[in-house]
Amino acid sequence: MSEPASISISISISELQQHASRYVAMAKKGRRIAVTDRGEVVAYLVPAHEPTTNFQRMVAAGQVRLAKGNLKETPATLEPLEARPGERTPSEVLQETRDEERC
Repeated sequence: MSEPASISISISISELQQHASRYVAMAKKGRRIAVTDRGEVVAYLVPAHEPTTNFQRMVAAGQVRLAKGNLKETPATLEPLEARPGERTPSEVLQETRDEERC
């Protein structure tokens, strides 16, 4: 029997016993966790309510990570990205592209 696509991690019973609160918190956030006994899946730790949207399912499967921070608290201007040695900055590439389009 294959595992559902939404299973993103698998843990042993002993791991669950040692860190139960960590895995319960993950389930609360929508993750599904396979619990194994000697390598065989014997149970699933699942959220009380299944995700209802595709986005929620992707978060639960670990395919999407939620952003951290608050954009409203971010300064209005961000520092430009620095280029690696020998490379142009993204701003320089954008300016060059715009200049080429004007020709």
